[in-house]
Amino acid sequence: MDTYLQTDRVTLRRFRAEDADLLVELDSDPEVMRYLSGGAPTAPEVVRDQVLPSLLVGYERWAGAFGVFAAYESASDAFVGWFCLRPQREGPLDEVELGYRLRRAAWGSGYATEVCAALLARAFTELDVRVVRGETMALNRASQRVMEKVGMAVTRTLGTPEDMLAVEGAELGGYRYEITRDQWEQQQPGSA
Repeated sequence: MDTYLQTDRVTLRRFRAEDADLLVELDSDPEVMRYLSGGAPTAPEVVRDQVLPSLLVGYERWAGAFGVFAAYESASDAFVGWFCLRPQREGPLDEVELGYRLRRAAWGSGYATEVCAALLARAFTELDVRVVRGETMALNRASQRVMEKVGMAVTRTLGTPEDMLAVEGAELGGYRYEITRDQWEQQQPGSA
């Protein structure tokens, strides 16, 4: 099943070519896309012809160590969204992005915090990552809370990318959150 990570309640695995409909459905929910596109869906042909092929190539590029992974409830095997842990395309492997996109049915369940904490542990203990970063819009308090719960802190404010100027709150910009391996280690139980 290409399992990448297992938490108490969520299993992450590699996306497959036949998973396009899951991504189309996820990106069709206006609430899911609220802080990404102002609620506009990603066109199905863009998902099938660009987004999914790019995700699949990422597994090869980073030898399976990094990428965007499909998330399933372990108990029911229901698709809940995706999580990513990945460097920039040509960037160093010790600086990675942490992110996620969840179906509305999974909101408020604690999945984001649970899986993000597990991804940080994997990044810092198994993948030789030095720093993990995440970005969110200023109005997206739910994502900010997740990053704060896993120990990340704001390192700078961000302007709004041109392709997101129609998004609610675009005039407020966003935030970059980061955590270093040293900071993460200091937060672990039993650290001095």
